[in-house]
Amino acid sequence: MKHSSRSDNSVNRRLEIVLGNLLRVGVIVSASVVLAGGTVYLVRHGDEAAQYRTFRGEPSDLRSVAGIVRDVLLLKSRGILQFGFLVLIATPVMRVFLSLIGFAHQRDWLYVATTAIVLALLLYSLLGT
Repeated sequence: MKHSSRSDNSVNRRLEIVLGNLLRVGVIVSASVVLAGGTVYLVRHGDEAAQYRTFRGEPSDLRSVAGIVRDVLLLKSRGILQFGFLVLIATPVMRVFLSLIGFAHQRDWLYVATTAIVLALLLYSLLGT
């Protein structure tokens, strides 16, 4: 049976602070990138009329992480927008990953196993075909 000590509470508190800051920074960075991409898009395409008669999905270069990064490096607005959304999606995934490391450091194997399953499901849903 595991008993809680002052150092365990200190480690738990530090982990909570790190995870909270990760979420906060991730959302702020994501919003900033999306705002920048939206601004670039409006500057370049804001005067174009919207075409609602035909559906056009994402171009092939925006369907992979490598393509999105390439478009960001070329300062393409849609690539910047997509990258912002990737950062937003990656933020909670990173939270689960850091939780896994924190639980392993604390040697709380039940939570390690549970968090590993959650992380595997998240990664499978994001990367699986």
